[in-house]
Amino acid sequence: MIRPVDEIRVPLCRAPVDFRKQMRGLSVLVQEELALDPFCAHLFAFCNRRRDHVKLLYWERNGFVLWQKKLEQDRFPWPRDTDTRVVEFSGRELNWLLDGLDVFAMKPHGDLLFDSAL
Repeated sequence: MIRPVDEIRVPLCRAPVDFRKQMRGLSVLVQEELALDPFCAHLFAFCNRRRDHVKLLYWERNGFVLWQKKLEQDRFPWPRDTDTRVVEFSGRELNWLLDGLDVFAMKPHGDLLFDSAL
């Protein structure tokens, strides 16, 4: 099984992508539309309009690597109502998303700030 490590940064392209695009087309989209460097050490994530396909693109030393997952019945949760074109995840959050967990609905415990332990 091939899955990203927890520490990697994963920019998600929020807008649906035409999945006829392959490595070159997705790398140009990263550079031109998302204004990011496709040759950096990030893993770029894309989803189609129906949200039943995900593609992951990354640069590995001397060439691009493309990974794809297709769901037979379900849909991937994907960010829709943010103001930015890119949402950034960790590798752990991406793995949760690939497993079908709605990372956007999950809310962690709030931060508590105290002045004293007394």
